[in-house]
Amino acid sequence: MAISYPRTFPTHTRVRGVSLRAINAVAHERSPFTFAGQVQASAGQMWAADVSLPPMKYADAEQWVAWLVSLRGMYGTFTMGDPVRCVARGTARGTDTVSVNGASQTGQDLDITSDQLSQTGYLLAGDYIQLGSGSSATLHKVLTDANTDGSGNATVTLWPSVRTAPNDGATVTVQNTVGRWRLAGNETEWSVNEAMIYGISFSAMEAV
Repeated sequence: MAISYPRTFPTHTRVRGVSLRAINAVAHERSPFTFAGQVQASAGQMWAADVSLPPMKYADAEQWVAWLVSLRGMYGTFTMGDPVRCVARGTARGTDTVSVNGASQTGQDLDITSDQLSQTGYLLAGDYIQLGSGSSATLHKVLTDANTDGSGNATVTLWPSVRTAPNDGATVTVQNTVGRWRLAGNETEWSVNEAMIYGISFSAMEAV
């Protein structure tokens, strides 16, 4: 069967740990004489991650190995979210109907609307939302608390900024959120010891 991308992140085992990094394209120069600095921020913002898997035996490990090799290094993409943050800290839940409120929105702030009216702390700082799905999925972290008004409207401040404007009424995912990633290199490595226990880890970057 032909492999299509993005591939779904395997769930037959848990991950051991994930180190997430938020990378910003910012240049900083400092004078060697006065130590005064100049900062220039560019638009670039990107997720990066290091993923480690628990020690595992052949049956589980080879499913991971096959999945990693199927990505063909940096060629293929996959969807992944924060494995320990499936549910928002705020009152937002996957059963809510949440959508983009207005067309042509890009940048750090996004207007949304929900069927949950007048909710204080609907999304809290540190929560995630997802825009798009599959090959268009992007993962965003909420930077400040967002409340819905009496019509269910809210403005959410996000990182990374919205790069491509979603359609008015486009779905906003608030639970089990994912973005699109690719491996950070073209070599896929795993180890096996004399007890047939596998060690697997990999690094990934957001597919921008």
